[in-house]
Amino acid sequence: METSSKGLLTQITQFWNLLDDLAESDPECYKNFIEQELKEGKQLCAGPEPQLCLQTRIVKPKEKILFINLCQWKRIPTPQSTMHPVPVSVGRPEDISETSDEYTVIDVAYNPEVLQATEKDQVKKDQLIKMAMKCIEEQFQLTLSHSYHITKFKVKGSIQRMKQNLMRIQADVTDLRQKIRKEHTLEQLSSSTVNNSDHFPQLLLPKDQVSSKAGCLIEEISSTEIQVEMEIPVYDLKFLKDQNEKPLKIELKVDLPGINEVSLCDLSVSEDDLLIEVSEKYRLHLNLPEPVNTEMTTAKFIKEKSTLIITMPLK
Repeated sequence: METSSKGLLTQITQFWNLLDDLAESDPECYKNFIEQELKEGKQLCAGPEPQLCLQTRIVKPKEKILFINLCQWKRIPTPQSTMHPVPVSVGRPEDISETSDEYTVIDVAYNPEVLQATEKDQVKKDQLIKMAMKCIEEQFQLTLSHSYHITKFKVKGSIQRMKQNLMRIQADVTDLRQKIRKEHTLEQLSSSTVNNSDHFPQLLLPKDQVSSKAGCLIEEISSTEIQVEMEIPVYDLKFLKDQNEKPLKIELKVDLPGINEVSLCDLSVSEDDLLIEVSEKYRLHLNLPEPVNTEMTTAKFIKEKSTLIITMPLK
């Protein structure tokens, strides 16, 4: 162990010397390298985002409505090629009871590039959805209906619940530092890439159309991501009304001291809730008092005041 540690320390020293030399000999290249590492680090820590929601049924062991939130997550690697398995992350099933309605929600995440590749190809999109359903069946010993439909809403339930389910949130800063050190090895830093699919389930997505007899390769995994606890910013939420005092919109003003770039703000809005995460410093999750029209929602950032203003028309 001591020999291994000394060898690693030598590699790290050599690497930093390499960076020092690069900074002196080619400052522009050094700057690009650092910016690329910061960009990839930010992507690695970013949470999953909802893409679309499916409704189907659990047939066995107990018949029940099932909603599958299909999400995109940059932390999940892309497949090495069209003939390699497609990594996917599956959250734990959550049973929900609302008055007389009972249903189950399962969150599934792919790399954004995988989902984008199926946007204009309905056959490939159907294959990807069927693969996610197959993965759910095998992982949780369920039998699902083969029929499904895509709902009008992107996510069932709150975005916060979906992210927590997929990310397995823990707020241990020490573990975070250990994980960062573990994932950013010397080889990864040197090549400036993150391409490790060993920790994700693998679904085989062929280049050509798959027949109904074709199988899919699935490997069980658990995916974790540690998140640092962030501050809740000061905010003001109010209704904007017409001359007859009828509520038309919800306006949210959020003060973000120390933030001077809108690119640092990550905003997610669903019909019934809102999540803002800012540069690993601020985090605000709110349940909205009325359903809103997400397609007409707008946001603007006032740089001089470090204030984010979100306007959400009511449905």
